[in-house]
Amino acid sequence: MTLFSRAIRVLVPLAIVLPVPALAQAPCTIQATEAVDNPEYARPDDPWIYRGTDIPVDEQWLFGELPNGVRYAVRENGVPPCQASLRIAIDAGSLHERDEERGFAHLVEHLVFRESRDFGPGEAIPHFQRMGASLGADTNATTSPTQTVYKLDLPNATRTTLDESVNLFAGMVLEPALSSENLAMDVPIVLSERRERAGPALRIQEGTTATFFAGQRLANRSPIGTVETLQGATQEAVRAFHSRWYRPENAVVVLVADADVNVLAAMVERHFADWEGEGPVTPAPDFGDPVAPAGADPANPVGETLVIVEQGLPRSITYGVMRPWVEIVDNLEYNRYNLLFDVGAAVINRRLENRARAGGSFLAAQVGRDKVSRSVDAAFVSITPIGDDWEAALADVRGVIADAMATPPSQDEIDQAVSNIDVAFTNWVEQSRIQAGSQLADTVVGAVDIREAIASPETFLDVFRSVSPRFTPEEVLQATQTLFTGDVIRTVMLSPDPLVSSAQLRAAMQMPAVADASGRESAEAINFADLPPVGTPVAPSVSEPLGVLNVERLTFPNGVRALIYPTTNEPGRVTVRVRFGAGWRGFEADEAVYAELGPMALVNSGVGPLRQNELDRVAAGSLLSFDFAINDGHFLFQGLTRQEDLANQLYLFAAKLAQPGWDPAPVERAIASMRLAYDSYGRDPNGVLTRDLDWLLRDRDPRFATPTPADLDAASPEGFRRTWSRLLSQGPVEVAVFGDIDRQATVDALAATFGALPPRVPLAPEVENRSMSFPEADTVRLTHTGDADQSAAVIAWPTAGGSDGLTQSRKLDILAQVFSNRLIDGLRERAGAAYSPFVVSDWPLDLDTGGTIFALVQIDPSLMDAFFDEAETIAQDLAANGPTADELERVVEPVRQRIERASTGHTFWLNQLQGSAFDPNRALYLRTLLNDYVNATPQEVQALAQRYLTSREGFRIAVVPEAGAAGGAGAATAR
Repeated sequence: MTLFSRAIRVLVPLAIVLPVPALAQAPCTIQATEAVDNPEYARPDDPWIYRGTDIPVDEQWLFGELPNGVRYAVRENGVPPCQASLRIAIDAGSLHERDEERGFAHLVEHLVFRESRDFGPGEAIPHFQRMGASLGADTNATTSPTQTVYKLDLPNATRTTLDESVNLFAGMVLEPALSSENLAMDVPIVLSERRERAGPALRIQEGTTATFFAGQRLANRSPIGTVETLQGATQEAVRAFHSRWYRPENAVVVLVADADVNVLAAMVERHFADWEGEGPVTPAPDFGDPVAPAGADPANPVGETLVIVEQGLPRSITYGVMRPWVEIVDNLEYNRYNLLFDVGAAVINRRLENRARAGGSFLAAQVGRDKVSRSVDAAFVSITPIGDDWEAALADVRGVIADAMATPPSQDEIDQAVSNIDVAFTNWVEQSRIQAGSQLADTVVGAVDIREAIASPETFLDVFRSVSPRFTPEEVLQATQTLFTGDVIRTVMLSPDPLVSSAQLRAAMQMPAVADASGRESAEAINFADLPPVGTPVAPSVSEPLGVLNVERLTFPNGVRALIYPTTNEPGRVTVRVRFGAGWRGFEADEAVYAELGPMALVNSGVGPLRQNELDRVAAGSLLSFDFAINDGHFLFQGLTRQEDLANQLYLFAAKLAQPGWDPAPVERAIASMRLAYDSYGRDPNGVLTRDLDWLLRDRDPRFATPTPADLDAASPEGFRRTWSRLLSQGPVEVAVFGDIDRQATVDALAATFGALPPRVPLAPEVENRSMSFPEADTVRLTHTGDADQSAAVIAWPTAGGSDGLTQSRKLDILAQVFSNRLIDGLRERAGAAYSPFVVSDWPLDLDTGGTIFALVQIDPSLMDAFFDEAETIAQDLAANGPTADELERVVEPVRQRIERASTGHTFWLNQLQGSAFDPNRALYLRTLLNDYVNATPQEVQALAQRYLTSREGFRIAVVPEAGAAGGAGAATAR
């Protein structure tokens, strides 16, 4: 399942290509000019978002209000340099739609990008692409039940381009061309989007919201709308919706840029001051409150229940303790009490995890608080039972919560939760000066939506620490009791069969919960100093420059190599990556099940004497993480940490290699999880591709086959240990430590951990030389058991691999994006046949084979042939004629800007240089990175199309519904 998930990660080319410090731009802050940058309506002494609160004002923001009602917030921020982030938030979403308008808020969002005051049909997106803003990543919009937000992240913003872009974006939102012709273009696209979302996921979502928010507007106001209302949309009706809600009184404009705040405020005022609403203001509708049914027990007010039957999906239960949403006064005391809620929930979640890890009735369970769409304030509980005994799982989870409501937690439990929250806030403060402008803009938009204020990271940390005296067992108990007390309790079960009724579910919820303290455990701290050493520390035998800035390569006598790169511009941020072993090459044909179990169970199986719970305790109060992945030619540990915790982070990684733990419980839990999930793969086209795409594109290599229930039945903790103990001991090790580090302390920590490892077992020649194969041209037909109007299609071609071909791989990225843009234009824009087709080039650097370029789409089954024809036509034309200059510019300029604007972080160096301790090509070809992309010619792209797209036929996969698929499922409800 690696290739499909990797494809999703690389939809935007260079998504992991971040900064090239050598390419960093000169300072580009736009300075204020007295003649033009004099905002008239800025209110630094009366910021509208802080009215009525005692929260300290974050003075880096400048707030203002125009006479027409538009509110704005602007801020100077140079992360990344020269970028501007514009947000226009309209206080209207699907909850503001009338019955006959369902889906209109989202439809208007689409139409805004279609044609507007300053843009002709289809001109907006290409215009911003030429300025370096890519579709989706930089130019986008979202519609929620309560808000519609238009987003532009503009790279390389000058005074001229920023002012022009604010004006153009204002024209799009304020004056879209909501014509019948444009409706005819966009309604099919929205219907295609709805079809792609349809199936089990949409039915579950709609059934859940109808139950949880019964009697409220949110119960039947999904932003995607209905087929009937969308097909019935008229020019007059859509214009009426836009006129009613797109008014200055309902708008907030946020602009964060590498510019003086007076420049930004003046721009907002200049382009939004003349906006006038039509007619009187329409008040927002009443969203309603959650109400218990007549006769409900006030002590346990069980209300609506629903069982949703979806064959093949694992059973799960979610219930919510509902209270009305109330617009609060966002003050310091309110936030202090929220922190008590957070600690109480963290204690319960720790106990639930303890129960799940120990084995029992549920695979996983979690509690959390959420304020949903200004409709409810609720505590939600989610449960995944093991097997069919859902009643036991529900009773066990309710018992843990009942115990938390009856008996105070221990101070040790509280302290562990508090220490983890404290380190998160501390790290936020340390990194606040490098917070991206887009994140800052989104924070204000989010605060406006939930009707709360904003605060600086320093304020959050101060408030948290001011609550320390209140983090007592009694105070946390009181907060927990409040959290799980509400007006009504509503419950939804997802079931793979119709054997459970809503009446049974309701009866189980009405049973008194019996307090169960078995999830409690000692949370006494464990210190790293008490753990056994990895071995005798050994200093590096060689230290030499890598040849890229001040990156240093260390070689230890045991063969381990390390790359270290100290930076000063990202305070408190350190990334550690450990590449080791053979990756996918290391597995034998009969070990696919253990490959699949590895990312789920290897880390959790323990390190030395530490099992899962002890690992959590030793990490409390530290910034440590432990991620694991299997790549084509290596395994990967990754951790995000800080200098004061770096030695401990390195210890965890090295000890996992030298002293791996083999607790069987995580393996058994992972097997149970995979067994529950297997049947769900066949329920829709995405699931089928997740299950089979890697395996098929690897020419049915058994190592890449998703394990079947029979494979899982045969798997065991002993087999897991046998496989992974071999793989952990084999092959070279490279450790990369990049970020805000002390050089000597890092070398000392490496010497005490990775330098202390015993010599590694070399890879066997047959493992080291194992390659990837690609299937011969064919059309493979797969089926799913879901909706009859859903299918997916893939067409793929083999390329190559290896670091010698880095330049070629970059130009293949460009080819894939040109191909993708044409596919979107052909299938989505012209025919409305598919919402999100895409093309991806994948080039493995560790292997000389295994590269692919493939196109994937979700589409109506009747249009399957149209997709294959369109893809083949595009491939043939690119090979015959190459891309146009404009097509190339629309791809290359966003790539250039992504490289140049992200020039301050260490992540680029890590992504590009990982592996270079053993492979010099990684550093060598880094020097040509920008040139390889921005100076790519139409002729080079055409030559690649000829070489890879037309030299052989593509391999096709068609995922279609089974004969007789009806696309429906049962749902039962009881009140």
